[in-house]
Amino acid sequence: MTHAGGAGGVRAFGPGLAILASMVSVNAGAAWAKGLFPLAGSAGVTALRVGLAALMLMLVVRPWRTLPNKQDACNLAVYGVMLGLMNLLIYGAFARIPIGIAVAIEVTGPLAVVIMSSRRARDFAWVACAALGLALLLPLEEGSKGLDPLGVAYALGAAFCWAMYIVFGKRVSSLKGTEAVAWGMLAASLFAVPVGVAQAGALLFTPAMLAGGFLVALLSSAIPYTLEMMALARLPRRVFGILVSAGPALAALAGFLMLGERLTGLQWGAIFLVILASAGAAATAGRGGE
Repeated sequence: MTHAGGAGGVRAFGPGLAILASMVSVNAGAAWAKGLFPLAGSAGVTALRVGLAALMLMLVVRPWRTLPNKQDACNLAVYGVMLGLMNLLIYGAFARIPIGIAVAIEVTGPLAVVIMSSRRARDFAWVACAALGLALLLPLEEGSKGLDPLGVAYALGAAFCWAMYIVFGKRVSSLKGTEAVAWGMLAASLFAVPVGVAQAGALLFTPAMLAGGFLVALLSSAIPYTLEMMALARLPRRVFGILVSAGPALAALAGFLMLGERLTGLQWGAIFLVILASAGAAATAGRGGE
């Protein structure tokens, strides 16, 4: 038994490192993207990220070799629109509030998906934990009154889109993971790129902005999605959920190191509560029969 458990731990170590590298990459990309906002606006940078990521995925994956059926195409369209809108909203939030706080609010979307699929009373404890964290983050209390209400609203909208992205992503049943991501990113680009072009115009197509956007797309989309797909094939969903729950803390760290964003003790406490709720919900998900 000990030998088997040790072997399982070793097998999980590599995928665990892949998830950690994925989160470091995506949050470094977010901080880099925020640095470009003064030049092209949040929607313009979103257009670069989504558009270039779609181009990279289409060239590498070549999903047209297996065309989706009508039902999958409809689900992919919604999946892609939710992905594009989620990116527009979360970058809009990044422009107005610290990255760590925005991500802490955004992760309540997948947390809600986990909780709503459960019928156990103990999961309401995680809801209460997340709700307390959000209450401390929302600009309702004296300690959080400096937060931009519109930025908070954008982050909440991104949370809803992330939940819908998960729901419709699961409905794309007949496609491989890489193909679904490629088609979804293409649909997202058809939605998000026109919005970004309307905001930033021809500036998006200058060599400097394209180079910056390419780095954002690489760090925030291409690298993390690839690493996550590799890890998901070898990690239980519960373990995956526990690992990614650290995202808000890593986002706050990236914001501090790359952008000089400083959070109050109350805000760090709120982020911890959201992380605890996400990790707890992931750890207890699917254990009804245990």
